[in-house]
Amino acid sequence: MNKHHTIFCVFLLFGSVFISLCVSAEIAEPAGFRNGIVVTDSDIASDIGLRILQKGGTAVDAAVAVAFALAVVFPQAGNIGGGGFMLVRNHNGDVTAIDYRETAPSGARNNMYLDTAGNVKEKMSEKGALAAGVPGTVAGLHLAWKKHGTLPWKELLMPAIQLADKGFPVNKELADDLSEYRDDLSEYSSTAKIFFDSSQNTLKEGSLLVQKELAQTLSLIAEKGPDAFYKGTIAKKLTAAMKKDGGIITMADLKNYKPITRNALSFGYKDYKIYSMGLPSSGGILLYIILKTLEEEPLAEYEHNSPAYIHLLVEIFKRAYAERAQHLGDPAFYEVPLEQLLSNDFINTIRKVINKEKPTPSDEIAPTQFNNKEKLHTTHFSIVDKHGNAVANTYTLNDTFGSSYIAGDTGILMNNEMDDFSIKPGHPNMYGLIGSAANAIEPGKRMLSSMTPTIIEKNGVLYAVLGSPGGSRIITSVLQVTLNLIEFRMPVSKAVSVPRFHHQWLPDILYLEESFDTGIVTALKDMAYSIENKRIGCVNAVIYDSERKMYYGASDPRKMGKTSGY
Repeated sequence: MNKHHTIFCVFLLFGSVFISLCVSAEIAEPAGFRNGIVVTDSDIASDIGLRILQKGGTAVDAAVAVAFALAVVFPQAGNIGGGGFMLVRNHNGDVTAIDYRETAPSGARNNMYLDTAGNVKEKMSEKGALAAGVPGTVAGLHLAWKKHGTLPWKELLMPAIQLADKGFPVNKELADDLSEYRDDLSEYSSTAKIFFDSSQNTLKEGSLLVQKELAQTLSLIAEKGPDAFYKGTIAKKLTAAMKKDGGIITMADLKNYKPITRNALSFGYKDYKIYSMGLPSSGGILLYIILKTLEEEPLAEYEHNSPAYIHLLVEIFKRAYAERAQHLGDPAFYEVPLEQLLSNDFINTIRKVINKEKPTPSDEIAPTQFNNKEKLHTTHFSIVDKHGNAVANTYTLNDTFGSSYIAGDTGILMNNEMDDFSIKPGHPNMYGLIGSAANAIEPGKRMLSSMTPTIIEKNGVLYAVLGSPGGSRIITSVLQVTLNLIEFRMPVSKAVSVPRFHHQWLPDILYLEESFDTGIVTALKDMAYSIENKRIGCVNAVIYDSERKMYYGASDPRKMGKTSGY
Protein backbone atom coordinates (compact mmCIF):
# COMPACT_ATOMS: atom_id res chain seq x y z
CA MET A 1 0.00 0.00 0.00
CA ASN A 2 1.23 3.46 -0.73
CA LYS A 3 0.94 6.48 1.51
CA HIS A 4 -1.83 8.93 0.79
CA HIS A 5 0.41 11.81 1.59
CA THR A 6 -1.88 14.66 0.60
CA ILE A 7 -4.63 13.64 2.98
CA PHE A 8 -2.30 12.77 5.79
CA CYS A 9 -0.11 15.84 5.41
CA VAL A 10 -3.14 18.08 5.75
CA PHE A 11 -3.85 16.25 8.97
CA LEU A 12 -0.27 16.79 10.06
CA LEU A 13 -0.11 20.45 9.16
CA PHE A 14 -2.93 21.11 11.56
CA GLY A 15 -2.34 18.12 13.79
CA SER A 16 1.37 18.26 14.54
CA VAL A 17 1.11 21.34 16.72
CA PHE A 18 -1.86 19.89 18.51
CA ILE A 19 -0.05 16.60 19.15
CA SER A 20 3.17 18.22 20.27
CA LEU A 21 1.38 20.58 22.64
CA CYS A 22 -1.50 18.40 23.74
CA VAL A 23 -0.25 14.85 23.47
CA SER A 24 -1.81 13.93 26.80
CA ALA A 25 -5.19 15.49 26.02
CA GLU A 26 -8.11 13.10 25.60
CA ILE A 27 -9.57 12.59 22.16
CA ALA A 28 -13.34 12.36 22.45
CA GLU A 29 -14.78 8.88 22.03
CA PRO A 30 -17.16 8.64 19.07
CA ALA A 31 -20.78 7.68 19.44
CA GLY A 32 -21.34 4.05 20.37
CA PHE A 33 -23.68 1.50 18.80
CA ARG A 34 -25.63 -1.30 20.45
CA ASN A 35 -26.55 -3.55 17.54
CA GLY A 36 -23.75 -3.68 15.05
CA ILE A 37 -20.76 -1.82 13.63
CA VAL A 38 -18.70 -1.72 10.44
CA VAL A 39 -15.33 0.04 10.06
CA THR A 40 -13.72 0.15 6.61
CA ASP A 41 -11.54 2.35 4.41
CA SER A 42 -14.57 3.47 2.38
CA ASP A 43 -17.71 5.34 3.42
CA ILE A 44 -19.61 3.57 0.63
CA ALA A 45 -18.48 0.11 1.75
CA SER A 46 -19.14 0.83 5.44
CA ASP A 47 -22.70 1.89 4.69
CA ILE A 48 -23.26 -1.21 2.55
CA GLY A 49 -22.08 -3.40 5.41
CA LEU A 50 -24.37 -1.59 7.81
CA ARG A 51 -27.40 -2.19 5.58
CA ILE A 52 -26.61 -5.90 5.50
CA LEU A 53 -26.47 -5.97 9.31
CA GLN A 54 -29.77 -4.07 9.53
CA LYS A 55 -31.38 -6.69 7.27
CA GLY A 56 -30.42 -9.32 9.84
CA GLY A 57 -27.24 -10.50 8.17
CA THR A 58 -24.33 -11.84 10.17
CA ALA A 59 -20.93 -10.20 10.46
CA VAL A 60 -19.73 -12.56 7.71
CA ASP A 61 -22.64 -11.59 5.45
CA ALA A 62 -21.62 -7.98 5.90
CA ALA A 63 -17.98 -8.88 5.32
CA VAL A 64 -18.78 -10.50 1.98
CA ALA A 65 -20.79 -7.48 0.84
CA VAL A 66 -18.08 -5.09 2.04
CA ALA A 67 -15.25 -7.03 0.38
CA PHE A 68 -16.95 -7.13 -3.02
CA ALA A 69 -17.92 -3.44 -2.71
CA LEU A 70 -14.32 -2.51 -1.95
CA ALA A 71 -13.26 -4.34 -5.11
CA VAL A 72 -15.27 -1.68 -6.96
CA VAL A 73 -14.85 1.54 -4.96
CA PHE A 74 -11.36 0.96 -3.53
CA PRO A 75 -9.42 -0.61 -6.41
CA GLN A 76 -6.12 0.33 -4.80
CA ALA A 77 -6.54 -2.73 -2.54
CA GLY A 78 -10.10 -4.01 -2.50
CA ASN A 79 -10.18 -6.93 -4.85
CA ILE A 80 -11.31 -10.16 -6.38
CA GLY A 81 -7.90 -10.57 -8.03
CA GLY A 82 -5.94 -10.89 -4.78
CA GLY A 83 -6.25 -12.69 -1.47
CA GLY A 84 -6.06 -12.39 2.28
CA PHE A 85 -7.00 -13.67 5.71
CA MET A 86 -10.21 -13.59 7.74
CA LEU A 87 -10.70 -14.23 11.43
CA VAL A 88 -14.25 -15.07 12.50
CA ARG A 89 -15.30 -15.11 16.15
CA ASN A 90 -18.75 -16.54 16.82
CA HIS A 91 -20.77 -15.10 19.68
CA ASN A 92 -20.06 -18.29 21.63
CA GLY A 93 -16.33 -17.52 21.56
CA ASP A 94 -15.18 -19.97 18.86
CA VAL A 95 -12.55 -18.40 16.59
CA THR A 96 -11.57 -19.71 13.17
CA ALA A 97 -9.16 -18.41 10.56
CA ILE A 98 -9.74 -18.57 6.83
CA ASP A 99 -6.60 -18.45 4.71
CA TYR A 100 -7.39 -17.31 1.19
CA ARG A 101 -3.87 -16.16 0.42
CA GLU A 102 -2.75 -16.39 -3.20
CA THR A 103 -0.56 -19.27 -4.36
CA ALA A 104 2.29 -19.49 -6.84
CA PRO A 105 1.15 -20.81 -10.25
CA SER A 106 2.21 -24.32 -11.23
CA GLY A 107 4.63 -22.86 -13.77
CA ALA A 108 6.45 -20.76 -11.17
CA ARG A 109 10.17 -21.35 -10.58
CA ASN A 110 12.54 -20.02 -7.96
CA ASN A 111 14.66 -18.30 -10.62
CA MET A 112 11.81 -16.87 -12.69
CA TYR A 113 12.70 -13.25 -11.89
CA LEU A 114 16.47 -13.66 -12.37
CA ASP A 115 18.59 -13.18 -15.48
CA THR A 116 21.12 -15.73 -16.71
CA ALA A 117 23.74 -14.27 -14.36
CA GLY A 118 21.48 -14.76 -11.37
CA ASN A 119 20.68 -11.06 -10.95
CA VAL A 120 17.16 -9.85 -10.14
CA LYS A 121 15.25 -8.41 -13.09
CA GLU A 122 13.80 -5.30 -11.49
CA LYS A 123 10.03 -4.82 -11.61
CA MET A 124 9.29 -8.24 -13.16
CA SER A 125 7.80 -9.45 -9.88
CA GLU A 126 5.95 -6.17 -9.34
CA LYS A 127 4.15 -5.20 -12.58
CA GLY A 128 2.20 -7.00 -15.27
CA ALA A 129 0.70 -10.44 -15.69
CA LEU A 130 3.80 -12.38 -14.61
CA ALA A 131 3.72 -10.77 -11.16
CA ALA A 132 0.36 -12.32 -10.25
CA GLY A 133 -0.27 -15.25 -7.97
CA VAL A 134 -3.42 -17.38 -8.20
CA PRO A 135 -6.20 -15.24 -6.59
CA GLY A 136 -8.00 -16.50 -3.49
CA THR A 137 -10.51 -13.80 -2.59
CA VAL A 138 -13.62 -15.19 -4.28
CA ALA A 139 -13.08 -18.70 -2.91
CA GLY A 140 -12.24 -17.42 0.57
CA LEU A 141 -15.29 -15.20 0.84
CA HIS A 142 -17.55 -17.97 -0.40
CA LEU A 143 -16.11 -20.43 2.15
CA ALA A 144 -16.72 -17.93 4.96
CA TRP A 145 -20.28 -17.36 3.74
CA LYS A 146 -21.02 -21.10 3.54
CA LYS A 147 -19.89 -21.55 7.13
CA HIS A 148 -21.26 -18.38 8.73
CA GLY A 149 -23.60 -16.57 6.33
CA THR A 150 -27.39 -16.44 6.39
CA LEU A 151 -28.47 -14.08 3.59
CA PRO A 152 -28.48 -15.21 -0.06
CA TRP A 153 -25.07 -15.02 -1.77
CA LYS A 154 -26.48 -13.12 -4.74
CA GLU A 155 -28.01 -10.48 -2.47
CA LEU A 156 -24.63 -9.80 -0.90
CA LEU A 157 -23.04 -9.06 -4.28
CA MET A 158 -25.80 -6.82 -5.63
CA PRO A 159 -24.50 -3.54 -4.12
CA ALA A 160 -21.08 -4.10 -5.71
CA ILE A 161 -22.63 -5.02 -9.06
CA GLN A 162 -24.74 -1.85 -9.07
CA LEU A 163 -21.76 0.33 -8.14
CA ALA A 164 -19.65 -1.15 -10.92
CA ASP A 165 -22.45 -0.91 -13.49
CA LYS A 166 -23.78 2.56 -12.68
CA GLY A 167 -20.56 4.06 -11.35
CA PHE A 168 -19.69 6.18 -8.34
CA PRO A 169 -17.94 9.53 -7.86
CA VAL A 170 -14.17 9.26 -7.49
CA ASN A 171 -13.06 10.66 -4.13
CA LYS A 172 -9.87 12.61 -3.52
CA GLU A 173 -7.97 9.61 -2.21
CA LEU A 174 -8.60 7.53 -5.32
CA ALA A 175 -7.96 10.47 -7.64
CA ASP A 176 -4.61 11.14 -5.98
CA ASP A 177 -3.57 7.49 -6.22
CA LEU A 178 -4.59 7.25 -9.87
CA SER A 179 -2.48 10.31 -10.59
CA GLU A 180 0.50 8.98 -8.62
CA TYR A 181 0.39 5.62 -10.39
CA ARG A 182 -0.42 7.03 -13.82
CA ASP A 183 2.72 5.65 -15.49
CA ASP A 184 2.15 2.11 -14.25
CA LEU A 185 -1.56 2.09 -15.07
CA SER A 186 -1.02 3.51 -18.56
CA GLU A 187 1.22 0.58 -19.56
CA TYR A 188 -1.76 -1.75 -19.98
CA SER A 189 -4.57 -0.79 -22.36
CA SER A 190 -7.03 -2.97 -20.44
CA THR A 191 -6.31 -0.90 -17.33
CA ALA A 192 -6.03 2.52 -18.95
CA LYS A 193 -9.47 2.29 -20.56
CA ILE A 194 -11.01 1.99 -17.07
CA PHE A 195 -9.10 4.64 -15.15
CA PHE A 196 -8.32 7.23 -17.85
CA ASP A 197 -10.72 9.72 -19.47
CA SER A 198 -11.11 10.51 -23.15
CA SER A 199 -8.17 12.94 -22.95
CA GLN A 200 -5.90 10.20 -21.58
CA ASN A 201 -5.81 11.74 -18.12
CA THR A 202 -6.50 9.73 -14.99
CA LEU A 203 -9.95 10.30 -13.55
CA LYS A 204 -10.26 13.37 -11.36
CA GLU A 205 -12.07 13.85 -8.07
CA GLY A 206 -15.81 13.92 -8.71
CA SER A 207 -15.58 11.99 -11.99
CA LEU A 208 -17.85 8.97 -12.38
CA LEU A 209 -15.95 5.67 -12.38
CA VAL A 210 -17.96 3.09 -14.32
CA GLN A 211 -16.67 -0.50 -14.59
CA LYS A 212 -19.05 -2.39 -16.88
CA GLU A 213 -16.72 -5.34 -17.41
CA LEU A 214 -16.22 -5.77 -13.68
CA ALA A 215 -20.01 -5.59 -13.24
CA GLN A 216 -20.41 -8.49 -15.69
CA THR A 217 -17.75 -10.49 -13.83
CA LEU A 218 -19.41 -9.85 -10.48
CA SER A 219 -22.80 -10.79 -11.93
CA LEU A 220 -21.43 -14.16 -13.02
CA ILE A 221 -19.99 -14.75 -9.53
CA ALA A 222 -23.34 -13.78 -8.01
CA GLU A 223 -25.23 -16.22 -10.23
CA LYS A 224 -22.84 -19.19 -10.30
CA GLY A 225 -20.64 -18.73 -7.24
CA PRO A 226 -16.89 -19.31 -7.25
CA ASP A 227 -17.14 -21.91 -10.04
CA ALA A 228 -17.62 -19.04 -12.48
CA PHE A 229 -14.31 -17.58 -11.36
CA TYR A 230 -12.25 -20.76 -11.00
CA LYS A 231 -13.72 -23.04 -13.66
CA GLY A 232 -16.14 -21.17 -15.91
CA THR A 233 -16.37 -18.13 -18.15
CA ILE A 234 -14.28 -15.84 -15.98
CA ALA A 235 -11.51 -18.42 -15.64
CA LYS A 236 -11.35 -18.85 -19.42
CA LYS A 237 -11.15 -15.11 -20.02
CA LEU A 238 -8.58 -14.58 -17.29
CA THR A 239 -6.23 -17.35 -18.42
CA ALA A 240 -6.51 -16.32 -22.06
CA ALA A 241 -5.44 -12.82 -21.09
CA MET A 242 -2.61 -14.24 -19.00
CA LYS A 243 -1.30 -16.31 -21.90
CA LYS A 244 -1.49 -13.32 -24.24
CA ASP A 245 0.27 -10.94 -21.85
CA GLY A 246 3.04 -13.12 -20.46
CA GLY A 247 1.41 -14.47 -17.31
CA ILE A 248 1.56 -18.10 -16.24
CA ILE A 249 -1.73 -18.69 -14.37
CA THR A 250 -3.55 -21.61 -16.06
CA MET A 251 -7.04 -23.11 -15.91
CA ALA A 252 -5.59 -25.92 -13.82
CA ASP A 253 -4.14 -23.40 -11.34
CA LEU A 254 -7.53 -21.79 -10.87
CA LYS A 255 -9.40 -25.09 -10.67
CA ASN A 256 -6.97 -26.41 -8.06
CA TYR A 257 -7.04 -23.35 -5.81
CA LYS A 258 -8.53 -24.00 -2.36
CA PRO A 259 -8.89 -21.70 0.64
CA ILE A 260 -7.88 -23.27 3.95
CA THR A 261 -9.61 -23.17 7.32
CA ARG A 262 -6.89 -22.95 9.95
CA ASN A 263 -6.64 -22.59 13.69
CA ALA A 264 -6.09 -19.01 14.71
CA LEU A 265 -2.87 -18.39 16.60
CA SER A 266 -3.97 -17.59 20.16
CA PHE A 267 -2.13 -16.62 23.32
CA GLY A 268 -2.58 -14.82 26.60
CA TYR A 269 -1.30 -11.35 27.38
CA LYS A 270 -1.98 -10.33 30.98
CA ASP A 271 -5.80 -10.35 31.39
CA TYR A 272 -6.40 -10.61 27.66
CA LYS A 273 -6.47 -13.33 25.03
CA ILE A 274 -5.17 -12.45 21.60
CA TYR A 275 -6.26 -14.22 18.41
CA SER A 276 -4.35 -13.50 15.23
CA MET A 277 -3.26 -15.09 11.97
CA GLY A 278 -0.67 -17.84 11.91
CA LEU A 279 1.40 -19.03 8.97
CA PRO A 280 1.60 -18.30 6.10
CA SER A 281 1.18 -14.90 7.73
CA SER A 282 4.00 -13.77 9.96
CA GLY A 283 1.65 -11.33 11.68
CA GLY A 284 0.40 -13.43 14.57
CA ILE A 285 3.82 -14.96 15.28
CA LEU A 286 5.58 -11.59 15.48
CA LEU A 287 2.71 -10.18 17.54
CA TYR A 288 3.23 -13.11 19.93
CA ILE A 289 7.00 -12.64 20.14
CA ILE A 290 6.77 -8.90 20.76
CA LEU A 291 3.90 -8.97 23.27
CA LYS A 292 5.28 -11.93 25.21
CA THR A 293 8.68 -10.23 25.45
CA LEU A 294 6.95 -7.10 26.77
CA GLU A 295 4.58 -8.90 29.12
CA GLU A 296 6.77 -8.49 32.22
CA GLU A 297 7.63 -4.86 31.46
CA PRO A 298 5.74 -2.17 33.45
CA LEU A 299 4.72 -0.42 30.25
CA ALA A 300 2.10 1.74 31.94
CA GLU A 301 4.95 3.42 33.81
CA TYR A 302 6.53 4.58 30.57
CA GLU A 303 5.44 7.85 29.04
CA HIS A 304 3.59 6.91 25.88
CA ASN A 305 5.74 7.39 22.77
CA SER A 306 8.64 8.66 24.86
CA PRO A 307 12.17 7.96 23.56
CA ALA A 308 12.60 5.24 26.21
CA TYR A 309 9.33 3.56 25.21
CA ILE A 310 10.11 3.72 21.49
CA HIS A 311 13.63 2.40 22.07
CA LEU A 312 12.40 -0.57 24.13
CA LEU A 313 9.92 -1.64 21.47
CA VAL A 314 12.37 -1.13 18.63
CA GLU A 315 14.95 -3.39 20.28
CA ILE A 316 12.30 -6.14 20.25
CA PHE A 317 11.05 -5.29 16.75
CA LYS A 318 14.54 -5.78 15.30
CA ARG A 319 14.91 -9.24 16.75
CA ALA A 320 11.42 -10.37 15.79
CA TYR A 321 11.87 -9.26 12.16
CA ALA A 322 15.26 -10.95 11.99
CA GLU A 323 13.58 -14.25 12.88
CA ARG A 324 10.88 -13.57 10.30
CA ALA A 325 13.47 -13.20 7.57
CA GLN A 326 15.22 -16.44 8.41
CA HIS A 327 12.57 -18.88 9.53
CA LEU A 328 9.03 -18.06 8.33
CA GLY A 329 7.27 -19.35 5.23
CA ASP A 330 4.42 -21.59 4.09
CA PRO A 331 4.43 -24.53 6.56
CA ALA A 332 3.25 -26.89 3.82
CA PHE A 333 6.60 -26.38 2.04
CA TYR A 334 9.05 -25.56 4.82
CA GLU A 335 9.56 -26.95 8.31
CA VAL A 336 9.19 -23.80 10.37
CA PRO A 337 10.70 -24.08 13.90
CA LEU A 338 7.46 -22.79 15.38
CA GLU A 339 7.71 -24.58 18.71
CA GLN A 340 11.08 -22.97 19.39
CA LEU A 341 10.00 -19.51 18.24
CA LEU A 342 6.98 -19.57 20.57
CA SER A 343 8.82 -21.06 23.52
CA ASN A 344 9.46 -19.36 26.86
CA ASP A 345 13.17 -20.05 26.42
CA PHE A 346 13.26 -18.06 23.19
CA ILE A 347 11.29 -15.16 24.69
CA ASN A 348 13.61 -15.10 27.70
CA THR A 349 16.60 -15.04 25.36
CA ILE A 350 15.29 -11.86 23.73
CA ARG A 351 14.62 -10.26 27.12
CA LYS A 352 18.18 -10.92 28.25
CA VAL A 353 19.88 -9.30 25.24
CA ILE A 354 17.82 -6.11 25.02
CA ASN A 355 19.97 -3.03 25.58
CA LYS A 356 17.76 -0.39 27.20
CA GLU A 357 20.45 2.28 27.02
CA LYS A 358 21.33 2.40 23.32
CA PRO A 359 20.31 0.83 20.01
CA THR A 360 21.78 -2.50 19.01
CA PRO A 361 23.03 -2.13 15.41
CA SER A 362 21.08 -4.39 13.08
CA ASP A 363 24.25 -5.94 11.71
CA GLU A 364 24.97 -7.26 15.20
CA ILE A 365 21.61 -9.05 15.35
CA ALA A 366 21.59 -12.46 13.70
CA PRO A 367 18.58 -14.75 13.41
CA THR A 368 18.60 -17.68 15.81
CA GLN A 369 19.93 -20.92 14.35
CA PHE A 370 17.62 -23.72 15.46
CA ASN A 371 18.25 -27.41 15.05
CA ASN A 372 15.36 -28.41 12.83
CA LYS A 373 15.02 -30.57 9.78
CA GLU A 374 2.31 -5.86 2.13
CA LYS A 375 4.59 -0.60 -1.37
CA LEU A 376 1.89 -0.99 0.85
CA HIS A 377 -1.63 -1.19 -0.33
CA THR A 378 -3.74 -3.56 1.63
CA THR A 379 -7.07 -2.87 3.31
CA HIS A 380 -8.59 -4.08 6.56
CA PHE A 381 -12.14 -3.98 7.87
CA SER A 382 -13.63 -4.85 11.26
CA ILE A 383 -17.28 -5.85 11.73
CA VAL A 384 -19.45 -6.99 14.65
CA ASP A 385 -23.14 -7.91 14.35
CA LYS A 386 -25.99 -7.70 16.88
CA HIS A 387 -25.34 -11.25 18.06
CA GLY A 388 -21.72 -10.51 18.90
CA ASN A 389 -20.24 -12.35 15.92
CA ALA A 390 -17.06 -10.58 14.80
CA VAL A 391 -14.94 -10.47 11.65
CA ALA A 392 -11.40 -9.16 11.24
CA ASN A 393 -10.50 -9.27 7.56
CA THR A 394 -7.33 -8.11 5.83
CA TYR A 395 -6.96 -8.61 2.09
CA THR A 396 -4.76 -7.14 -0.60
CA LEU A 397 -3.44 -6.80 -4.11
CA ASN A 398 -0.02 -6.10 -2.52
CA ASP A 399 1.09 -2.84 -4.15
CA THR A 400 -1.31 0.02 -4.84
CA PHE A 401 -3.49 -1.27 -7.72
CA GLY A 402 -1.55 -4.54 -7.45
CA SER A 403 0.33 -5.33 -10.66
CA SER A 404 -1.49 -2.43 -12.41
CA TYR A 405 -2.73 -5.07 -14.86
CA ILE A 406 -6.40 -5.75 -15.60
CA ALA A 407 -6.81 -9.21 -17.12
CA GLY A 408 -8.38 -8.73 -20.55
CA ASP A 409 -12.06 -7.72 -20.45
CA THR A 410 -12.75 -9.21 -17.02
CA GLY A 411 -12.36 -5.89 -15.18
CA ILE A 412 -10.20 -7.73 -12.61
CA LEU A 413 -7.12 -5.94 -11.31
CA MET A 414 -4.53 -8.64 -10.64
CA ASN A 415 -2.27 -8.86 -7.63
CA ASN A 416 1.53 -8.69 -7.65
CA GLU A 417 1.94 -11.04 -4.70
CA MET A 418 4.77 -13.00 -6.30
CA ASP A 419 6.99 -10.19 -5.04
CA ASP A 420 6.18 -11.32 -1.49
CA PHE A 421 8.28 -14.42 -2.07
CA SER A 422 12.01 -14.29 -1.55
CA ILE A 423 12.83 -14.02 -5.23
CA LYS A 424 16.51 -14.26 -4.33
CA PRO A 425 17.90 -14.94 -0.83
CA GLY A 426 18.89 -11.65 0.80
CA HIS A 427 17.28 -9.49 -1.92
CA PRO A 428 14.72 -7.04 -0.46
CA ASN A 429 11.19 -6.96 -1.81
CA MET A 430 9.28 -3.73 -2.41
CA TYR A 431 8.87 -3.28 1.36
CA GLY A 432 12.56 -3.72 2.07
CA LEU A 433 11.91 -7.13 3.63
CA ILE A 434 14.45 -9.84 2.93
CA GLY A 435 13.87 -13.57 3.02
CA SER A 436 15.51 -16.95 2.85
CA ALA A 437 14.78 -20.42 1.48
CA ALA A 438 11.82 -20.60 3.85
CA ASN A 439 9.95 -18.21 1.56
CA ALA A 440 11.43 -19.17 -1.81
CA ILE A 441 9.16 -19.51 -4.86
CA GLU A 442 7.66 -22.98 -5.36
CA PRO A 443 4.58 -24.03 -7.38
CA GLY A 444 1.43 -24.03 -5.25
CA LYS A 445 3.13 -22.32 -2.32
CA ARG A 446 1.56 -19.48 -0.36
CA MET A 447 3.86 -16.48 -0.09
CA LEU A 448 4.70 -15.16 3.38
CA SER A 449 2.55 -12.25 4.51
CA SER A 450 2.55 -9.55 7.18
CA MET A 451 -1.25 -9.28 7.36
CA THR A 452 -2.39 -9.33 10.98
CA PRO A 453 -6.18 -9.46 11.42
CA THR A 454 -6.62 -9.62 15.19
CA ILE A 455 -9.41 -10.24 17.71
CA ILE A 456 -8.92 -9.65 21.44
CA GLU A 457 -10.94 -10.97 24.37
CA LYS A 458 -10.95 -9.74 27.96
CA ASN A 459 -12.08 -12.25 30.57
CA GLY A 460 -13.65 -14.37 27.82
CA VAL A 461 -15.68 -11.48 26.38
CA LEU A 462 -15.07 -9.83 23.02
CA TYR A 463 -12.96 -6.72 23.56
CA ALA A 464 -11.42 -5.56 20.27
CA VAL A 465 -11.35 -6.28 16.52
CA LEU A 466 -8.57 -4.65 14.51
CA GLY A 467 -6.09 -4.83 11.68
CA SER A 468 -4.20 -2.63 9.25
CA PRO A 469 -2.68 -2.29 5.79
CA GLY A 470 0.93 -1.23 5.40
CA GLY A 471 3.11 -4.10 4.19
CA SER A 472 5.87 -4.79 6.69
CA ARG A 473 4.45 -2.01 8.89
CA ILE A 474 1.18 -3.85 9.47
CA ILE A 475 2.49 -5.81 12.43
CA THR A 476 3.93 -2.87 14.33
CA SER A 477 0.78 -0.83 13.64
CA VAL A 478 -1.50 -3.50 15.12
CA LEU A 479 0.92 -4.00 18.00
CA GLN A 480 1.01 -0.32 18.95
CA VAL A 481 -2.76 0.12 18.82
CA THR A 482 -3.13 -3.01 20.96
CA LEU A 483 -0.76 -1.57 23.56
CA ASN A 484 -2.50 1.82 23.39
CA LEU A 485 -5.77 0.12 24.28
CA ILE A 486 -4.53 -2.34 26.89
CA GLU A 487 -1.60 -0.61 28.58
CA PHE A 488 -2.45 3.07 28.17
CA ARG A 489 -6.25 2.73 28.40
CA MET A 490 -6.85 5.02 25.45
CA PRO A 491 -10.28 5.36 23.87
CA VAL A 492 -10.24 3.61 20.51
CA SER A 493 -10.24 6.86 18.52
CA LYS A 494 -7.08 8.05 20.26
CA ALA A 495 -5.47 4.61 20.22
CA VAL A 496 -5.78 4.58 16.44
CA SER A 497 -4.88 8.19 15.69
CA VAL A 498 -1.76 8.91 17.80
CA PRO A 499 1.63 8.78 16.01
CA ARG A 500 3.30 5.44 15.32
CA PHE A 501 6.82 4.18 14.62
CA HIS A 502 8.39 1.17 12.95
CA HIS A 503 11.63 -0.78 12.62
CA GLN A 504 12.04 -4.06 10.71
CA TRP A 505 15.69 -5.01 11.41
CA LEU A 506 16.86 -4.32 7.86
CA PRO A 507 17.33 -1.65 6.73
CA ASP A 508 18.61 -0.27 10.06
CA ILE A 509 16.26 2.71 9.99
CA LEU A 510 13.72 3.91 12.54
CA TYR A 511 10.63 5.10 10.72
CA LEU A 512 8.61 7.81 12.47
CA GLU A 513 5.44 9.54 11.43
CA GLU A 514 5.95 13.24 10.84
CA SER A 515 3.66 14.22 13.71
CA PHE A 516 6.14 13.22 16.41
CA ASP A 517 7.29 16.07 18.62
CA THR A 518 10.65 17.47 17.52
CA GLY A 519 12.04 16.94 21.03
CA ILE A 520 11.38 13.21 20.77
CA VAL A 521 12.98 13.04 17.33
CA THR A 522 16.05 14.89 18.58
CA ALA A 523 16.40 12.58 21.58
CA LEU A 524 16.25 9.52 19.33
CA LYS A 525 18.84 10.96 16.96
CA ASP A 526 21.05 11.63 19.98
CA MET A 527 20.77 7.90 20.73
CA ALA A 528 22.30 7.30 17.27
CA TYR A 529 19.10 6.26 15.48
CA SER A 530 18.92 6.81 11.75
CA ILE A 531 15.43 8.23 11.19
CA GLU A 532 13.13 8.59 8.21
CA ASN A 533 9.53 9.79 8.03
CA LYS A 534 6.82 7.44 6.78
CA ARG A 535 3.18 6.86 7.42
CA ILE A 536 2.75 3.76 9.58
CA GLY A 537 -0.33 1.70 8.80
CA CYS A 538 -4.00 2.62 8.80
CA VAL A 539 -5.85 0.74 11.53
CA ASN A 540 -9.61 0.15 11.45
CA ALA A 541 -10.72 -0.97 14.89
CA VAL A 542 -13.77 -1.81 17.01
CA ILE A 543 -13.89 -2.16 20.77
CA TYR A 544 -16.72 -3.49 22.90
CA ASP A 545 -17.50 -1.83 26.23
CA SER A 546 -19.01 -4.72 28.17
CA GLU A 547 -20.29 -2.45 30.96
CA ARG A 548 -22.19 -0.12 28.65
CA LYS A 549 -22.88 -2.93 26.16
CA MET A 550 -21.82 -0.62 23.35
CA TYR A 551 -19.55 -0.92 20.33
CA TYR A 552 -17.15 1.91 19.48
CA GLY A 553 -15.28 2.15 16.21
CA ALA A 554 -12.40 4.14 14.80
CA SER A 555 -11.53 4.48 11.15
CA ASP A 556 -7.95 5.70 10.98
CA PRO A 557 -7.74 9.42 10.09
CA ARG A 558 -4.74 8.57 7.92
CA LYS A 559 -7.33 7.58 5.28
CA MET A 560 -10.87 8.49 4.25
CA GLY A 561 -12.67 5.58 5.91
CA LYS A 562 -15.83 5.49 7.96
CA THR A 563 -17.45 3.86 10.97
CA SER A 564 -21.09 2.91 10.41
CA GLY A 565 -23.33 1.37 13.05
CA TYR A 566 -26.78 1.24 14.56
